[in-house]
Amino acid sequence: MVHRAEAHRRRRRVRDVPLTELGIDHWLDQIPCLAGQARRVDDLPGGLTNHNYRVRTATHDVVVRISPASTDLLAVNREHEWLNSRAAAAAGVGAPVVDYLPGQGVLVVGFLPGRTYAAGDVAANLVRIAAALRVLHAGPPFASDFDIFDIQRRYWGIVLQRGLRVPDGYAELAPLAVRVEAVLRRFPEPRVPCHNDLLAANFLDDGGNIRIVDYEYSGTNEASFELGNLVNESQLDRDHLAELVEAYYGRVDDRLLARAELWGLAGRYAWTLWGAIQHGVSDVDHDFWEFAMERYEPAAALFTSARLGRLLEAAGDGGEAA
Repeated sequence: MVHRAEAHRRRRRVRDVPLTELGIDHWLDQIPCLAGQARRVDDLPGGLTNHNYRVRTATHDVVVRISPASTDLLAVNREHEWLNSRAAAAAGVGAPVVDYLPGQGVLVVGFLPGRTYAAGDVAANLVRIAAALRVLHAGPPFASDFDIFDIQRRYWGIVLQRGLRVPDGYAELAPLAVRVEAVLRRFPEPRVPCHNDLLAANFLDDGGNIRIVDYEYSGTNEASFELGNLVNESQLDRDHLAELVEAYYGRVDDRLLARAELWGLAGRYAWTLWGAIQHGVSDVDHDFWEFAMERYEPAAALFTSARLGRLLEAAGDGGEAA
């Protein structure tokens, strides 16, 4: 087993030689609109699965996203990301797509000015966020599907195959996750183009309409997942969830709230393994174990609470889908 300090030094060495030793200029020279031009390149912080750069030339101001091969383990399909990013841009929610290098994990989108959100900004702008989501969900269809339960099973297979560490007690919760899945699948809601990974940092606000970026996990899904997952990722509470559900649907009831909360629970259960895998394989300088535990601990608490039964009963009501 590699000692933690040595693992950290290895991660730093990889980051000190950007983009598998080729360097950013190698990649920029492959992009037609940027090749052969004087360029200003700024590293953009915050990417957990890729390296992001703002690149400015006399004619372009773009963000270049370059992804390592290891993201294939995380259920990221770069071609689908490209296609879905184009659909989101056409809907008026995402950044314009400028270029894409197939098979190389390089996506180029227009730079959007504006303020990147933190969790407090999400809490203060739920009505505006709901409006942006309704536009995205009513927009052009996405090229892929997204199923958090299938992703969790895929992640679990990777964990077992590679012998990766997971939080204590994780496997014992599997039968409860099966119950949640059965209830949510019993009365499915319409599937729409969803982002599926609405961390606060994926919202941009220039004072007009809120824009949404980073479509790595985008795909057709139930809107209830989008809402529950969004609230969880900013660590908001059930009152915030009720506000978001009402803003999105124009009404709020026990069934809508329960489905959103259960989808959010399923997300936390799966994203725990995302963090565990990243903890084992990523060269990004980030505490992925903390990421995993931030999702696992509230998921385990809800799975083992009496509240779970009440949510399952409310969500299992076969009333008319929203």
